[in-house]
Amino acid sequence: MLQLGERIIIVDDRFEQNLPVGEYGYVIAYDRNNDSAFDYIIRVPKANRQYYVPAEDIELERTLLELEADRIEKEALIDFALDTRNEELFRRIMNGGLAEESSGEEASKEVLSREEFIRQVNLKAWI
Repeated sequence: MLQLGERIIIVDDRFEQNLPVGEYGYVIAYDRNNDSAFDYIIRVPKANRQYYVPAEDIELERTLLELEADRIEKEALIDFALDTRNEELFRRIMNGGLAEESSGEEASKEVLSREEFIRQVNLKAWI
């Protein structure tokens, strides 16, 4: 639940209320009516209006900025990997770091002791 006074960005207009999508606003109240589809009342200074909005139509500004920063960082790393012809870095970025984890899991499975292996087989047989 968003705090009162937090700066938000309007990301959608599900109920087609002519919300100014992409504009910022502030949470000024909660809509506590159980029969209402709206969660918040927001104030949009540029439109000089208040709107009733569901929680899905708005997002915190700082969350959107963090997502954008992550996207830009990923693009910059991909460009660097392509410029330096670093195939390992490129694959790690494109796979989201999954290649390292999967190879680490395979290595840990190979190192099992005999007793541990028998215990795991017995557990699977029991199930």
